This record gives sequence, C-alpha cells and structure tokens, in this order.
Amino acid sequence: MQKAILIIVDGVGYDTMLSQCGYLEASVEAGMAHRWKMQACLPSLSGPLYETLHTGLTPLEHGILSNEAMRASSVPNIFQLLHEQGRVTAAVAHSFFFELYCGRTYNMLEDIEIDDESMAIQHGRYYSMEAYSRANPVQPADIDLCAQANNLVRKFSPDYMLIHMCAGDTLGHLYTSDSAEYRKQAWHTDNALARIMPKWLQQGYQVFVTSDHGMNTDGHHGGNEDLTRDVAFYYFGQQKNLPAADEVLDQCRAAPSILQATGMDPSVFPLPGIFS
Repeated sequence: MQKAILIIVDGVGYDTMLSQCGYLEASVEAGMAHRWKMQACLPSLSGPLYETLHTGLTPLEHGILSNEAMRASSVPNIFQLLHEQGRVTAAVAHSFFFELYCGRTYNMLEDIEIDDESMAIQHGRYYSMEAYSRANPVQPADIDLCAQANNLVRKFSPDYMLIHMCAGDTLGHLYTSDSAEYRKQAWHTDNALARIMPKWLQQGYQVFVTSDHGMNTDGHHGGNEDLTRDVAFYYFGQQKNLPAADEVLDQCRAAPSILQATGMDPSVFPLPGIFS
C-alpha cells in the first residue's frame, strides 16, 4: 500500500531553503528528489495555510483566515479522507493541527499524546509553544520531532504522517529572515532531515517537504510579498510525469498530490496534483 509523509518547515522561505538546506538540494542535484517553487495562498499565515495544505482550498474557500480564529476543519481534508477509508494517520505537530482535525479544543494536560482510533489523526504528538517570547523562544528541536515521528512510524506504520517543525518561524519572527539565526536554523532542520529521511525512503515512504509560508525582513508574514509567499516544494519518490522544474506551483496542488501518493483518488480536491 502506498504511503506518504509531509514535512512542513514552518516559516522558511524559498531562497533560504535553497541556500541553506544542503541535504535537500544535494538530493535534487543527484536526481533523487524534485523541487519546485510554490506560491503560498493569502493570507500568508500559518493556521490558514495548514488547512490549505490539507484541503486544497484557499483560505477564502475553507474559511480559516486568521491564527486567532482557529476551529475544526469543516471541509474534506487528507486526515479525514484517509481515516474514512480505514487508513492509519499520524502527526507530530503544533496544537493547531489538533484543533483543526481532532474535533475538540486542545487541552495540553491531556492531549499532548493521543492514540485514538476514532480521531482523524489517530496517533498524535503535540506541542503548544506556551510562553513563546524573545526571552524563551520555545522551539522544539527538529531532531527530537523527527525522533518522535520515527517512533510513530515504527509502532504504527502510518499511511500518512505529518511532521510540523516550528523553529524556523520562531527565529524568523525574533530575528527576521535576514539574520544568521534564521539561516542557521534552516540548516539545523536540513541536518535533522538528513539523519532520518533516508530511512523512511528506504521503508518505501514518499516524502514531501515544504513550508506553509516564508518570512520578510521585518520578521513578519501574512501579506502579499514574494518573501512571504514563495516556498519550496520537494518530492522524494518514484512517481513520473511531473511538472517542469521551472513551473511555479499553486499551493492548493499540495493536498491532491499527497492524497494521490497514498493511492487515493485526489479528485475530491478542486485542483489536480503534480502527478499526471
């Protein structure tokens, strides 16, 4: 059965990803991966774009328009569609994903670790980033998140796994996209992926790596700037008939691509995926 992993590197823009992520770019150079520029939808904010990446709809279409107005997803999404077909789903991610896909308000004292077959995300490991500030960035280490994800792969062999890494966004807000801290964090992410992705690929997973949005030189995102909208979209797998390398992809094409990689029919989403 076909299986897929999506890795969201939160807040890391296209140019930073290409300049700092040596493992990902080496894989492209060697023909082991494909990479495109993808344009994020508007508003270029995390919560709305988490939903876009899983529903194939723009924020105006799915209705989640602000991080301050999060709610449960009300449209078909990857987790729900797979769960309805008896497939296994898992996530290591920020608590926003719990709010979106698990049907109730996140309680950090009870919901930090979930194994519940009735939920759309059946196996979840969540973090809150409470008290996030310059004095305390509260950025979970990427390698720790990869280790948690690897344990879920080992225990449950999910058909779809989400890994969401927040540190790039955190340091971008604190130091801006034009900072050593932001650039070095992108490298730390790449270094963590270099230690785990070859194992998942060997196990037969198709892996997608992208960002929800980028970051501007004010340490902000949300508007219509290339720095905040241009992100990379990597695909590791054996699917053929892919778009040309210089094609700029619509972010709404991510969800159908991921769903199709699991062997499901992507026509529930309005746009086609990248596999023709």
